[in-house]
Amino acid sequence: MMRRFSPLPASALAASACFRRPAPTSPARVAPDSPAADTMTDFNRVAAVTIEPGASIDDANRKMIEHGIRLLLVVESSDIVLGIITASDILGEKPMQIVQERGLRHSEITVRDIMTPREMLEVIQMRDVLNARVGHVVTTLQRARRQHAMVVEPNEGDACQAVRGLFSASQIARQLGVPVHVGDVVRTFTEIEALLNH
Repeated sequence: MMRRFSPLPASALAASACFRRPAPTSPARVAPDSPAADTMTDFNRVAAVTIEPGASIDDANRKMIEHGIRLLLVVESSDIVLGIITASDILGEKPMQIVQERGLRHSEITVRDIMTPREMLEVIQMRDVLNARVGHVVTTLQRARRQHAMVVEPNEGDACQAVRGLFSASQIARQLGVPVHVGDVVRTFTEIEALLNH
């Protein structure tokens, strides 16, 4: 026989009611020899922010600002990853080149026009991340001269490759407490360790 439960007391919502927001948290400080996973944005814990390829780049920029991020996964309706778009893509030279080459207005440029397609993306396996250190990730980003690295793992139950998370040079820099350059100015780990020790 099912146990009987009494209802909880209820009252009217106050006119001045507000709602709770999670307290902003700073990512934990790390060192070059800390586990790499400590700096990864893990999509098992944080929802990936996505956009469709037909969206305007203005919409993509607004979405990045709204979520406080600099990269969106570009997906089709079935959640298949088609590529990525970054703040650098939107705010860099690509849109102006398209305006000049195709005679489009800036507001007509879509995510598809400037995204980095799947075929041009390199990924890191989650199994390698689990055995890596922050230093390995920084060196990987520097070698590739990229701000971000995508982490993948096999999807349970099928042959699909699932995007598990992302590494971001800017997030790693915040957690290390020193700049991490991945463009033209490359810091070696000896330089980063010297900065950390001062």
